[in-house]
Amino acid sequence: MRWAIEDGWTLTGRYLAQLARRPARLAGVVAFPILMVLIFAYLLGGGMSVPGGGSYQEFLMPGMFAMTMAFGLSGTMIAVLDDTGKGVTDRFRSLPMAPSAVFTGRVAADLVNAVLALAVLVGCGFAVGWRPHGSLGETLAALGLLLLLRTALVWAGIYLGLLTSDPAMVSLVQTLEFPFGFLSGAFVATSTMPAWLGTVAEWNPLSSTVTAARVLFGNPGAAGTSWVSAHAVPMAVVWPLVLLAVFVPLTVRRYRRLGN
Repeated sequence: MRWAIEDGWTLTGRYLAQLARRPARLAGVVAFPILMVLIFAYLLGGGMSVPGGGSYQEFLMPGMFAMTMAFGLSGTMIAVLDDTGKGVTDRFRSLPMAPSAVFTGRVAADLVNAVLALAVLVGCGFAVGWRPHGSLGETLAALGLLLLLRTALVWAGIYLGLLTSDPAMVSLVQTLEFPFGFLSGAFVATSTMPAWLGTVAEWNPLSSTVTAARVLFGNPGAAGTSWVSAHAVPMAVVWPLVLLAVFVPLTVRRYRRLGN
């Protein structure tokens, strides 16, 4: 266990050093969500209404937090593809190191990246008028649920990065991130959608995290009529755990079979 932890820490440092040497990539991770906030808050927000009333900015920000976590999937996939293409992953497999370190190091480094992006976005939210109205514990719980979702999607990104060697697949995944995000309650209330589409959106795992964050932050628009909306907080835990139960063993199995 000590060996695995030390190796994982070493690879976490490697991934963070790569991030520090590529400030443009980090700037893109932070700048794009900020741009989205400004577009929705000031260009489109005037035409948006929140069921039950309330500020659209406060309705929007939990959705933007969750979307930022979701965008990490393609970023992780790019990093894994880069290592695989350069032969780094094969080199790791040949070294006397804990195989788990490749994954734990990647996940830990990505979470550091996610915390930084989330901190910047929280500051942006305060600038546009968003405020958390829950207790400190509820606010921290909401942030924890967002990071739990990010952790699950990082594992999905690692698996997809190991599954293919075609960089074009990254573009496909990035393209699919947008319908995955927009087909949820992140930007508009699901009650404003056609009934069948609203049901699909409410069962989107992203919607559970968004709604749970609104509940814990005390922001408007958290009310829902479906079972999954009424139980958003426990479902925001269940969905990521289901994703982890699927992608962790798939990732480990794929890693063991590389080169076969």
